Amino acid sequence: MGEVLGGRVGEIIVVRHGQTEWSRSGQHTGLTDLPLLPDGEADGRRLGPVLAERHITHAFVSPLTRARRTAELAGLMDGAVDTSLDPDLVEVDYGAYEGRTTKDISAELGRQWSLWADGTAPGDTPGESLDQVAQRVDRVLDKVRPLLPDGDVALVAHGHVLRILTARWLRLGPEAGALFPLATGRFGVLGHEHDRPALTGWNTGCS
Repeated sequence: MGEVLGGRVGEIIVVRHGQTEWSRSGQHTGLTDLPLLPDGEADGRRLGPVLAERHITHAFVSPLTRARRTAELAGLMDGAVDTSLDPDLVEVDYGAYEGRTTKDISAELGRQWSLWADGTAPGDTPGESLDQVAQRVDRVLDKVRPLLPDGDVALVAHGHVLRILTARWLRLGPEAGALFPLATGRFGVLGHEHDRPALTGWNTGCS
């Protein structure tokens, strides 16, 4: 896919899956395995020509259907790229907040709720902590870094987990994922500037 510029170290292309029913309604979708909507399928197809311009040598994909189907439609599952499913890229486990909107959770708590400040659901059905998610994405980054001298690496996954991964790439705490909103069917680019991890592209569309 594409050409590597002479001497350039590869970059990480973080791709959020296409639209689903819950991403459209604003419901938190962790481990619930929803399919793409027709618009989400179109998102995946639009990604294909853009990703084909990159020299992608490897891809790691969340095993959840919405991410796998996006990767397939974007041409990352056709054998041209060394692609594998990685359970560390599944979305945040929200616990009892699964399927609920920020508005509903905030109304229940009587105050504004934020994943980044408050974390996932407490109580009898708790979710993952941000630190637990950070441990997962750190493992992904440990696998990706040695591959970058050979070209770009694509990560196809979900909004919150990719935002936390981006924060960790930039050597920030997981709560800094709040700074990196990523829409469905869009991608960001994690690279380097003067040998330091940098954000080199973000929330890029494919229309």
